[in-house]
Amino acid sequence: MSEALPLDQRPVTSLRGVGPAVAETLGRLGLRTVQDVLFHLPLRYEDRTRVVPIGTLRPGDRAVVEGEIQLVEVVFRRRRALLCRVADGSGFLTLRFFHFSAAQQETLVRGTRLRCFGEARMGPGGLEIVHPEYRKIGPGAAADGTLTPVYPTTEGVQQGRLRQLTSLALAELDPDALRDWLTPEVLGTAGLPSLDAALRYVHRPPNDADIAALDEGRHPAQRRLAFEELLAHHLSLRLLRLAADRDDAWPLPRGSDLVERCLSRLPFQLTRAQRRAWDEIAADLERPHPMMRLVQGDVGSGKTVVAALAALRAVEHGAQTAVMAPTELLAEQHARNFLGWLEPLGVRVGLLTGRLTGRARAAARVDLASGAIQVAVGTHALFQEDVEFARLGLVIVDEQHRFGVHQRMRLREKGREGARYPHQLVMTATPIPRTLAMTAYADLDVSVIDELPPGRTPVRTVVLPETRRDEVVARIEGACRAGRQAYWVCPLIDESEIVRHQAAEETAAALAAALPGVRIGLVHGRMPARRKDDVMNAFKAGTLDLLVATTVIEVGVDVPNASLMIVENAERMGLAQLHQLRGRVGRGSVESTCVLLYAPPLTPIARERLAVLRDTNDGFLVARRDLELRGAGELLGTRQTGLMQLRVADIVRDADLLPRVQRAAELMLAGSRENIAPLLRRWIGEGERFGKV
Repeated sequence: MSEALPLDQRPVTSLRGVGPAVAETLGRLGLRTVQDVLFHLPLRYEDRTRVVPIGTLRPGDRAVVEGEIQLVEVVFRRRRALLCRVADGSGFLTLRFFHFSAAQQETLVRGTRLRCFGEARMGPGGLEIVHPEYRKIGPGAAADGTLTPVYPTTEGVQQGRLRQLTSLALAELDPDALRDWLTPEVLGTAGLPSLDAALRYVHRPPNDADIAALDEGRHPAQRRLAFEELLAHHLSLRLLRLAADRDDAWPLPRGSDLVERCLSRLPFQLTRAQRRAWDEIAADLERPHPMMRLVQGDVGSGKTVVAALAALRAVEHGAQTAVMAPTELLAEQHARNFLGWLEPLGVRVGLLTGRLTGRARAAARVDLASGAIQVAVGTHALFQEDVEFARLGLVIVDEQHRFGVHQRMRLREKGREGARYPHQLVMTATPIPRTLAMTAYADLDVSVIDELPPGRTPVRTVVLPETRRDEVVARIEGACRAGRQAYWVCPLIDESEIVRHQAAEETAAALAAALPGVRIGLVHGRMPARRKDDVMNAFKAGTLDLLVATTVIEVGVDVPNASLMIVENAERMGLAQLHQLRGRVGRGSVESTCVLLYAPPLTPIARERLAVLRDTNDGFLVARRDLELRGAGELLGTRQTGLMQLRVADIVRDADLLPRVQRAAELMLAGSRENIAPLLRRWIGEGERFGKV
């Protein structure tokens, strides 16, 4: 019965050999329909189209060999193993299996001819391959005609099973079974292949395919799928915005003189860029529909004070504001700023974080629910179920990429009153080129604060090899003796948090030995949040001279007395991340320095990236060069795009597709709306609930 259904409705159990148990395992990979199998795309490819003589193999070679089994035995040494010796006339090697069944042992008998793939290594008796992929073949069997895909997998699902399932799914692929939701008009004239042809190619590339282009994701077949995926994500955000534009909000026009009184009390004048951003926000707030605006601004550009003006506009109309930050430390910093600016005007500011417990938390909840707290600053604790607002008119989200669309929408729901929703203002200190912002934040209008306040001293950036570490340590000692403070950021060796915190602890110990008169604190990602905040607050209060840290200090620490930053292994980090770290110094009147230590030799790309930081403090220029150099994808990672958890596309690599994606979205919204919902289901699944067709 399921055979007549389109592939997006046909369960994976309709494929031969997939019973309930296998289907449950495949479900962990998100493979529930035949369409899911087709869109579970290879990570990389291996060329197994050429059979290599065994006698030419060298340790470390990954190759296809074939030969006849000469000897099979089970040995009991340190581990029980099945050994199978094969030869092809040019030499022999051993196939070693630590995990094997009786049935497998029965099929591997002397005289059987096998074709095997794996990595050769030296074993006790010569070359061997541990747990090779293999199959029985007959005389004169042809070599594979296509490259071999390597798929993302999970425990209990072997590569061979995924390839088999993909072959079965490809056999059922035709235009009637799998609709192409992009019309020729939408797809344009870019020469990209059809959906059918693209899927067949990426799963089974011919043996003459450009494997380098495939591994880099630049083949036209992959670009066709990347275009469709980017379009689906862009449309989901556009629909979210269109739905919000149909919602109602409380108009917040100019009310009392709170904003003007705040501006007159500030010890500085707003920059032209801040004024421009505030004018755009104020115009949005006057509308009867929810503002949805992103404020981009470089580190230290003054986004927070503009947000405070928006909060005052809400207060003028008896509405509350929720200010959400990603960490307790940043929330506390925002609370201090808002208290300093707003409390003298009679506005009550409250702080709600996970640290607040017991009676204090209960009292804060009561004051929020009654409206006594007019501006609530906090972490994700703000949108927990037991937190209620009297009348939430404005939601401000800082470092919005740390939350994403899902959590932002949950906080928005907190302010829903009948058909009315609160206005939303989100901020980021990660400058994003305009084309990327229009795709990654398609549900938001964008304001840019591209000017630093006067008096900010540019940070001097120095690039040094780690062989000059002793000079740097001496410089720290001099700065601390002069009453200033410093950061030492430890290397991001790999994704292992354990490795990172061990490196930080070792560095802190070495610096303590070298600098006996310097008060040193340590912060890393595996510390309890409260302990981490205690150390950071001690550094901020000046009771510590030197803070040794992993990149947890990347965002939100404001210590004007810190004038020196050392970043180890800077060549391993992305431009955007290094620029964020550098922004932690230069916040006072003293000239500040950022020292980027690197381990030579530098690759040409690493040399160019470090040169960008040495030559400019302009975050927008850094972002543009990051895009051009393509670094490590630091400019926009999955985490930073909220809803955009991409499978095929890379928003940096495929940036040239984005203008066409935006045009295609306009065409679909204007003339192919019925195709949008199934396109979103194909690429986003449940994420589509954040956009309405």
